[in-house]
Amino acid sequence: MFITPAFAQTAGGQASGAGILVQMAPLVLIFVVFYFLLIRPQQKKLKEHKAKIDAVKKGDQVITGGGLVGKVLRVDEIYADIELAPGLKVKAVKSTLTEVIDPTAAKPAND
Repeated sequence: MFITPAFAQTAGGQASGAGILVQMAPLVLIFVVFYFLLIRPQQKKLKEHKAKIDAVKKGDQVITGGGLVGKVLRVDEIYADIELAPGLKVKAVKSTLTEVIDPTAAKPAND
């Protein structure tokens, strides 16, 4: 009828340093995998895109973030003047350009 509660006690006393390393190893491994599979390729892709956009010059064909395709008329540090159709010119921020089309690889749409 009288049951005394049993309290768990630690068997070894202090936790060993090797136990902490074993517990941290999976977290470190996950971070390393994320770095090489996600973070590093994304940084490389971003660097290539920035270099491509910085190299835009007069006469290049570009695609804007809104999907508009046009020919670059003038470029400065921040803006690019783009001709979308004969007589229709817009000013776009260079960082919103998504792609620079290679004129030798691009084929006409009506072919």
